[in-house]
Amino acid sequence: MSTNNSKEGSLWQGAAESSYLYCYQQLFRFPVPRVVATMDQSIIRITKELADLQRSSDLAIAVACRDVDVRNVKALIVGPHETPYEFGFFEFTIKFPKTYPSSAPNVQCITTNGGRCRFNPNIYANGKVCLSILGTWRGERGEEWSSAQGMESILLSIQSLMSSNPYENEPGYENANEPEDKGKQEAYVQKIRHESLRISVIARLEGYLGLRPDGTRIPPIQPKSDQEGEDEAIIPFEPFQDLCKRRFLWYFESYMAAIRLGQSKTKDGTRFMLMPFEATGSNGMDGKFNYEDLERRLRNIKTALSDELVSWAQGGLAAQLNDSTVAVNLRHQFEQMVAYFRRGDVPHSVTLENDNAFVWILTYFGRPMTNLDGGIIRIKLHFSPRFPTEQPRVAFQSKIFHHQIAPDGTYCYNPPANASGDVRSHIETILGVLEDDQPAYDPRKIVHPEATKLYWSKIPDEKKQYNRRLRRSIQDSMEDFPE
Repeated sequence: MSTNNSKEGSLWQGAAESSYLYCYQQLFRFPVPRVVATMDQSIIRITKELADLQRSSDLAIAVACRDVDVRNVKALIVGPHETPYEFGFFEFTIKFPKTYPSSAPNVQCITTNGGRCRFNPNIYANGKVCLSILGTWRGERGEEWSSAQGMESILLSIQSLMSSNPYENEPGYENANEPEDKGKQEAYVQKIRHESLRISVIARLEGYLGLRPDGTRIPPIQPKSDQEGEDEAIIPFEPFQDLCKRRFLWYFESYMAAIRLGQSKTKDGTRFMLMPFEATGSNGMDGKFNYEDLERRLRNIKTALSDELVSWAQGGLAAQLNDSTVAVNLRHQFEQMVAYFRRGDVPHSVTLENDNAFVWILTYFGRPMTNLDGGIIRIKLHFSPRFPTEQPRVAFQSKIFHHQIAPDGTYCYNPPANASGDVRSHIETILGVLEDDQPAYDPRKIVHPEATKLYWSKIPDEKKQYNRRLRRSIQDSMEDFPE
């Protein structure tokens, strides 16, 4: 019996990603009963919202959940540009009730330094997020939760709290403009900038990389043999590790600029000012400035990420010897890419470094009649033995002055959303971004602050300076290219 004309059948068509409903229909071979379908409307809604956000081009928001539990979602918000939260990594849990979307989810911030840091008047140290749409703060009529709201609107609302002057988010302080208030606003911004770097960026990346604050390595914990079949639910779920590592490399220059700015406005060893709405030791932001230490720790993380690429290459060689699935797949994709370039009308080429399928060297020839004309550019792609779970890291070996190439060569491109395991799609995206002469401005793609400032300047002489420096670097790439 066909179900496509039934109400339950049409509901199922919009719920293809709901494994529960799929299993029900496949096992019993008849339409999903109305009571079951109604009961799982919230799962269908959550699944769709997750898929929409994961396909979104918004670089400031990421979401993930375990396959077995879509009601418990983790979300990451990247702090907005030109705020004290700039390019910080702020993580939240979103727990959806069975009555969603009729009822609001429970949202908790988990970037709190173990419940000791209140990052905003509306984001408490205990993780509570105060928003009228969540029912956690009083609001005007029309500001309360409705089923028209969803994950995206919640995350955008939280992101809007991360403003350039978060002091005014505290009720009663919206119009505090006396000289004393101005001083407190500035002091609040300064300590948020420091703690955003220390907690949301540095401590997070140190945790991912197994680094202590002094730079020494934490010995990895070897799993016990009886834990091999351990329940997935009790294994730590860290879905944003790879994303944060790649973004750290994007934003390294901005983090260093934030440190220089902080050092110009504060003195190391000075204690943070307590705000009128904070409580010492329970719901505030206590501590003292130590930018010298933060800079040292940032550099340690940068070094550890470079070391990780060495371990990827070594792990890749071992994987090749064992004919691992990833190694065979990458070798096959490499051969396809070589054939693709040979068939095409472009002179680009790709080779393997030391015959390692996990380290590709892409040679790009600049497109005629552009600022890249005549350039011979070497681009290195490092692949993890866990590809595509961990995405490639791309760096220019040729030193190019470009607004989407960091001074150390790190390349700013976003992996293709629906083809993260297809290397050709990655390479086409890499070259497409490089050749795009009319990109849309996106402050979340600032990887070379100096080049970005010149490229987007409204002053004609500065734009000309950008083009001159780009052309000069392209000429240098020809001279420096190895024989």
